[in-house]
Amino acid sequence: MSALAWTAVGSLVAWLWLLLGQGFFWRTDVRLPPGRDPRRWPSVAVVVPARDEAAVLPTSLPSLLAQDYPGPAEVFLVDDGSTDGTGELARELADRHGGLPLTVGSPGEPPAGWTGKLWAVRHGIGLARARGPEYLLLTDADIAHAPDSLRRLVAAADTGGFDLVSQMARLRVESLWERLVVPAFVYFFAQLYPFRRIGGKGGRTAAAAGGCVLLRADTAERARIPDAIRHAVIDDVALARAVKGGGGHIWLGLAERVDSVRPYPRLHDLWRMVSRSAYAQLRHNPLLLLGTVAGLVLVYLVPPAAVVLGPVTGGAPAAVAGGLAWLVMTGTYLPMLRYYRQPVWLAPLLPFTAFLYLLMTVDSAVQHYRGRGAAWKGRTYSRPDAVGDEG
Repeated sequence: MSALAWTAVGSLVAWLWLLLGQGFFWRTDVRLPPGRDPRRWPSVAVVVPARDEAAVLPTSLPSLLAQDYPGPAEVFLVDDGSTDGTGELARELADRHGGLPLTVGSPGEPPAGWTGKLWAVRHGIGLARARGPEYLLLTDADIAHAPDSLRRLVAAADTGGFDLVSQMARLRVESLWERLVVPAFVYFFAQLYPFRRIGGKGGRTAAAAGGCVLLRADTAERARIPDAIRHAVIDDVALARAVKGGGGHIWLGLAERVDSVRPYPRLHDLWRMVSRSAYAQLRHNPLLLLGTVAGLVLVYLVPPAAVVLGPVTGGAPAAVAGGLAWLVMTGTYLPMLRYYRQPVWLAPLLPFTAFLYLLMTVDSAVQHYRGRGAAWKGRTYSRPDAVGDEG
């Protein structure tokens, strides 16, 4: 067989392993486990770090204030140096909508060694500590929660004995580029961190979705959260690793009624979302970058290339192996498209989307070596050990 045919066979083998051996990452049935109402509803402090979020707060904040929670709960919004009136708007929304009590704080500029979001989270936890909460709900300013969201999170954590319960919020999918890129973002995340493995005790796989994390307050204190991960740019994964590394029981799954309202209408917006931290995910390691690029090429780009070039070069085995690999790839992507209520014709386009992610990852490395680091909302983080997602 030709080199192309052998490469296509290698891609097919890789896809068969991903299909059966990577924790069934492609399934979308890992949802919040059912929970019983506790005899006594514990107290909860909702901590919301917010930097220049005036555009999304009118949709997201009222959903938090309107939580139908039987126990004591309070919202602490931390205005992280906003220039668009985020703090003032939050107070106006609380006055207008009522609901849970709201406290708005401001932490000032983060000291050296801290990312802005985690410094804001630390300030919010400090404000909440005076109330002695039993749980902390860490949620981003662009996340809208259904009225029973907090109740269901607490019931699931209490029933399952979880120290951390996190839901991957359903991201907005309206523009053409959102349709192409967003479902694949969650698909790739699940491929790296299979949800079924995260929830298992004793396993090493740990991850969370920073937009919605319910954390026991005593667990946070034992794990020294957020101080222990103060430099993390991809803070949700770092948080989960700290909790699980300390013996905590964690859970992560897809949300049903927790949604991000942040729009990404242009490719440029999505490109910035991915590239700002992609190289940090690879620990700024050139060898990991080369391996990632090679892996993306083999797994996602070789199958369509073999289908197209196989008949031209007279290599029928290459076309067959590439076609089967592409078919498996397409089939594993369909559940995520259904979860996002997207048309099935997007599934065969996954190689194109993967190519975009390859370019975003390379661009992230280029920006790092140009000294720009991981940038978000006017801040740049360039520590070599910064790993996380600041949203």
